[in-house]
Amino acid sequence: MSNLEQLGLYMTISIDTRYNDGFIDGNHLKRNIINRLLRLNDFKFHICSCMFIHDQLHLSSTKDIQRTFIDFPINNIISYVDYFPEAERSQCQIYSCPSLTPHYEDITNSFPGGFFKYVRVVSLFDEHPFEHEFFLQIQKSFPLMEELSVVNCKSQNKKQSHESNNDNRSLPLIEYSLLNELAINTVHDDYIEQFLLNTKTHLQNNVFLHIEYESLQRVTHNFTREDTRINCMKINKLKLRGERICQNSSLQAYFPCAKISYPRQYNFE
Repeated sequence: MSNLEQLGLYMTISIDTRYNDGFIDGNHLKRNIINRLLRLNDFKFHICSCMFIHDQLHLSSTKDIQRTFIDFPINNIISYVDYFPEAERSQCQIYSCPSLTPHYEDITNSFPGGFFKYVRVVSLFDEHPFEHEFFLQIQKSFPLMEELSVVNCKSQNKKQSHESNNDNRSLPLIEYSLLNELAINTVHDDYIEQFLLNTKTHLQNNVFLHIEYESLQRVTHNFTREDTRINCMKINKLKLRGERICQNSSLQAYFPCAKISYPRQYNFE
C-alpha cells in the first residue's frame, strides 16, 4: 500500500460527531493519505461528508474548509459547505478537478458550476429554492446527464415575477438532450412545472418519470393543460406515487406513450 502511485477516492461518508471533530478536509487528506503514501503522484477524489447538527459550538464554513487546502499538493480543488436547519444536518463537498466520478449527489445552490463530462447521475437537494437559472447551470455543467432526481419543497421566488410580467417565454429554454430518467416525487409544484412546461424545458423522447399523482394532477389541471402536454407525451414510463390504481381515463390519454405503474403499497390492517 505504501508504494501506491495512483489513487482514486470517491465516497460519501457519514460523520459521527461523538468521535470525529468535523468534515473531511484537506488536513485529513494530508495526514491520512498524502503523508503516508510517499510515492503517490496521481490522486483524484470526490468526497461528500455528512453529519447531523446538534449542539456544536463551532460549525465549519466554506472558507474554513478552503483554508485547509492552501498548501495541498494538488492545486485545483473545489470545496463548499451547506447547512440544512430543517433537516438538522450538514454536508461538505470536496473534489479534485477534473472530476472523474459518474455520480454527483446532493447538489445545492452552493454548487459553483464547472464541466463534468463523466457524470451521468445527478441529484439535487436544498432547503432554499432552485430557480430557473440554477437548472440552466446544471444542464450546462452535466451535458451527458442521464438520470436526475430533485428534492426541494420550497416554492420558486422568481416564478411570480415571471408570471406577473408574462415573460416565461423570455426565459432560456433548457434542453436535456440525454436525460432518460427524472424523479420529482418530493418537490413543490413549481418544480413539476419547471420540467413539464414546454416554455421552460425540452425533454427528449422516452423519459421515465417518477412523480406523485396528486401533484401531477394539480399541475396539469387534471390532465387538460396544453403547455405541459408536449413534454408529457414524451414520457414512456410513468411511476405514480400516492395512488393505487388511477381510474381517471384522462391520465392515459395525456400520457399516450407511457406504461403507467404504481409503487407497491402494503396494507397493514
